[in-house]
Amino acid sequence: MTAVTLTREQPRDRYGFRALATSEWLKLRSVRSTWWTLLVFAAGMIGIAILVLSHQHWASMNAADRASFDPTNDSYAGLALGQLAVGVLGVLAITTEFSSGLIRATFAAAPRRPLVLAAKTAVVGAVALVAGEILAFAAFAAGEAVLSAPAPHATLAQPGVLRAVLMAGAYPALVGLIGLGLGAVIRHTAGAISALVGVLFVLPLILVPLGTSIQNSVGQFMPMIIAENSLTAVKPVPHSLSPGLGFAVLCLYAVAALAIGGWALARRDA
Repeated sequence: MTAVTLTREQPRDRYGFRALATSEWLKLRSVRSTWWTLLVFAAGMIGIAILVLSHQHWASMNAADRASFDPTNDSYAGLALGQLAVGVLGVLAITTEFSSGLIRATFAAAPRRPLVLAAKTAVVGAVALVAGEILAFAAFAAGEAVLSAPAPHATLAQPGVLRAVLMAGAYPALVGLIGLGLGAVIRHTAGAISALVGVLFVLPLILVPLGTSIQNSVGQFMPMIIAENSLTAVKPVPHSLSPGLGFAVLCLYAVAALAIGGWALARRDA
């Protein structure tokens, strides 16, 4: 009598990081929501820069307004809208797969779920960073083009300007990665977007009634306030982190969101 041993076949991971990244790029570029969010990003960055700087009337400004006038900072008045668009892109990059059920097929083909998230992170981060830097330079150029004389114009050769432009492009990319991490944890599009809006816009408002000392000490670590005070402003702002430290804090937020998202993907059923 022959003994037959039945073994349960374990799923084999047929995809490495490169194949997964290629797959994620195909997914991202094939859906209309990607292009719509990038269009909103572009309209917010460039359109609002033109709107704000074309209405700057240097001749009618008082001495205090002239002293604080910062055309580089004003070029990124649309960053609030732009960061939200990229954050939504990061959320949609993963929550749409949960809502459609496609994530089950993805995890069946690639059981190493943190590797899947790493591939999504690389693709979303690369797309958001490239788009962010292009639009940051475009918004700066458009703002300077519509700023009428005799208002002082900014140039990339001036101290702090190039740094501000580069960081204005990198900041939305980090928000996009935070959105991706929140999407991996919450798994629901509306819920993840609500959480992102809360982090970006609601938390700073909660600090307002708590007093100036708390606003100055805690508020400087809020992503939106870091962007307003450290990333795009050439002139130093009191009670704010330095540009380098602010950028490091934002990177830490993105890493933390993605790490928690990776842990949630590995622990919970699809």
